[in-house]
Amino acid sequence: MAIEFTKYHGLGNDFILIDNRSSLTPVLTPEKAVQWCDRHFGIGADGVIFALPGQNGTDYTMRIFNSDGSEPEMCGNGIRCLAVFLTDLEGISRTKDKYHIHTLAGVIAPQLTDDGQVKVDMGEPRLLAEEIPTTLSPGEFQVINQPLEVAGKTWDVTCVSMGNPHCITFVEDVAAINLESIGPQFENHPVFPKKTNTEFIEIVNRNYLKMRVWERGAGITLACGTGACASLVAGVLNDKCDRTATIELPGGLLEIEWSEVDNRIYMTGPAERVFTGKY
Repeated sequence: MAIEFTKYHGLGNDFILIDNRSSLTPVLTPEKAVQWCDRHFGIGADGVIFALPGQNGTDYTMRIFNSDGSEPEMCGNGIRCLAVFLTDLEGISRTKDKYHIHTLAGVIAPQLTDDGQVKVDMGEPRLLAEEIPTTLSPGEFQVINQPLEVAGKTWDVTCVSMGNPHCITFVEDVAAINLESIGPQFENHPVFPKKTNTEFIEIVNRNYLKMRVWERGAGITLACGTGACASLVAGVLNDKCDRTATIELPGGLLEIEWSEVDNRIYMTGPAERVFTGKY
């Protein structure tokens, strides 16, 4: 039986959204999700997102399978797409209300704004090595500006978890990074027992950063919301940027704030519907 879907993207990071509210079990297997995400023989996407019933008092549950069939804890661009998808399903305006979404990274709260953007309360960053996880430092310590050997070069890296692991390194020119070659070596480095997303950051000024990303389980993508959040945190920890900044990704701009009031990260950016269909 054909399954209805809607395609969305957040700054070019694209997803297949499925209304799965009748069951807590995704209607696709990870193997089938790989087929759907194939850009030549399927629909084409960086991942498949399922809108499932809420748990423990939340409005909905989010599950996501990456294009390689793996399941990440959360996805920043994906949850913005999910918020717009849910509004479309409900057929009502939610600009004054926050959704509370159950994810493997905890409860995440996106809210549609009057200008069509989605602002997401991403929660507090997790900074201890055991929380990321990584063996670059003892578990109870942070990993800030630590040397890491990758591809025959020593990189100074800072590690942050936004519910999923991120390894951030600052470079002079992000355009010069050979992501296709270097990205997999970071992702699969043995110091990251659950693998890692990797962000390469160029500091333009204290309020503007350029970013390219290799996503765990998806490879090169045009944007990564959790990665942008983690990169701002890393920039602050290394005194390279302020607590509010614009992050320029290949797919567009995200506004990121690390609040001094509540220690939470707030991400604001777009999410757009592309098309609907059955497959």
